[in-house]
Amino acid sequence: MAEEKNTIVWNEAQRKFETVDKKAYIEYEVRGSKVIDITHTYVPPSKRGLGLAADLCAAAFTHAQNHSLSVIPTCSYVSDTFLPRNPNWNSIVHKDDPKSSM
Repeated sequence: MAEEKNTIVWNEAQRKFETVDKKAYIEYEVRGSKVIDITHTYVPPSKRGLGLAADLCAAAFTHAQNHSLSVIPTCSYVSDTFLPRNPNWNSIVHKDDPKSSM
């Protein structure tokens, strides 16, 4: 039985948005009271190509928007793929993003 829509749930305790089976997820860190930093997106090989990464990002950005948070897109998938494909979310990208030194 295939799901028509990828259901994403918020796991606040582990700072993740994840699929119901917990196999695909997006991790974030809280930076201050009104900023989240999306640090990692993971989709297992068996689930790639289904739009899960984009659905995870959309869930995180929707959550941020609904809670008046801004987003730091540290994860390269978010900054290099999701945001260019979904420029409507640029309005909540955190503007004062001092790039962390590696």
